[in-house]
Amino acid sequence: MWKKSGVDFIAIKPYITKHKQGLIKLAALAIIMIIIMVSGNKFPFEETKIVLPETEVKRDENVITFVTLNSPSTYYIDSDKEYAGLEYELAQEFVKFLETGKEVNFIVADSIEEVIATIINGKADIAASDLTVTSARKQLINFSIPYQDIQQQVIYNRKKTRKPAKSVEGLVDAETVVPASSSFVERLRKYQRDVPALNWIGQEGTHSETLLEEVAKGNIQYTIADNHLVSVLKNYFPNLRVAFPLGNPEKIAWGFSKTSDPALLLQANAFFSAIKHSGKLRNLIDRYHGNTNRLKPVDIKAFLARSRSRLPQYKKLFKEAQEVTNLDWRLIASLSYQESHWDTFSTSPTKVRGLMMLTEATSDLMGVTDRLDPEQSIPAGAKYLNRMINKFPERIAEPDRTYMALASYNIGFAHVEDARVLAQRLGLSPDSWVDVKKALLKLRDPKHYSKAKYGYCRCIQPVIYVESIRSYYNIMTRFEPPHEPHGIEDPFKIASSN
Repeated sequence: MWKKSGVDFIAIKPYITKHKQGLIKLAALAIIMIIIMVSGNKFPFEETKIVLPETEVKRDENVITFVTLNSPSTYYIDSDKEYAGLEYELAQEFVKFLETGKEVNFIVADSIEEVIATIINGKADIAASDLTVTSARKQLINFSIPYQDIQQQVIYNRKKTRKPAKSVEGLVDAETVVPASSSFVERLRKYQRDVPALNWIGQEGTHSETLLEEVAKGNIQYTIADNHLVSVLKNYFPNLRVAFPLGNPEKIAWGFSKTSDPALLLQANAFFSAIKHSGKLRNLIDRYHGNTNRLKPVDIKAFLARSRSRLPQYKKLFKEAQEVTNLDWRLIASLSYQESHWDTFSTSPTKVRGLMMLTEATSDLMGVTDRLDPEQSIPAGAKYLNRMINKFPERIAEPDRTYMALASYNIGFAHVEDARVLAQRLGLSPDSWVDVKKALLKLRDPKHYSKAKYGYCRCIQPVIYVESIRSYYNIMTRFEPPHEPHGIEDPFKIASSN
């Protein structure tokens, strides 16, 4: 749907400097000995293996190496074969913030214990892996200032577990599986002091997304995961449910070796302070998590069922519309589902009709003679969305420009422009969807709509509309492959709306 910048994978050149290598080993050994002493000879991470490097690895000074996890909350390759994820985008923004021309390298670990070992061993500069700040981890690594709050949740499959636990005591005789050496293990240990019979399985070499899928399949009774990841996965697995929140909220931050140059940590702190102040962080978090709680399980189940029963007959037309507009066919299909639930005879009380729910005026504008004809309405709706996209300034980055266009498809370009003007008046960004949707909601208030050029707007409607389409699109990108028409060189270029 929109283009993301690529990432360069840089070869790392090793070298051995015996003096520095020895200092690093001594420092690492000292840290581990202190931890063992303060923890009563019990390592704070169950089954964590810290392996000291045989040789020091020096990376190119023009490269910053991040260690991360492959998950929808961190770093992944999306269905368009582009790099994505909140941690990926934060890493890219950090390098831009430094203004030193440095490049980015990513190491993808299989588990949190591997992430921490990679940092301690000096193989990476920064752990950007949805890393929760805990007291035990503070003994091993340093943390930046936090950039996100999260809540641990106990998760179950509603089809398999009819009477879920209401508290930790309810987990005593249950099967609970969590990633080994995770923050969930630390929290369970604290509860175990008051509930000695509490037990769990700490699984090596895995992470929360895998275990959530196992719960969804009915292979595990309970797992524990952070709320923002749960919100994403529930859109793919509507049988996942939250049994209860586990403990108090925690914070996410980047991790750094205790033996590394402290200047990088200070730069990271300055970076997070800057993007919090500018609103960039809020915008990025909204991009990945802003719509995740929009749909109810019943909505997701209905969408998945209709994807099997109704969508197949229209797929060819959606893909042909992509070839005309260069808009992702899955976005066009998601828009159509939000409008009509893929019911070609759908008609609203306001007389909009068809799969794309076109008004009479829009139909005339786009040359449609029969709004109930999918072969006319689907390409017309896609072209009309392109017209809306092209109305917004090119300086507005994707996906925000497309989100504003979707809102315009629903409520009209004029009201969205009113919201952009109001956002600027309120000291917010008129080019950021997360700020524009705040302004849209204020156009219901006489204090604001009385000063707007186009007046009152039922502007909660386009916000729900856009967030729902985002959710449907995310589901489709997981289950439906992209369409790659032969001969299109740049599938992200916005085509003419004519």
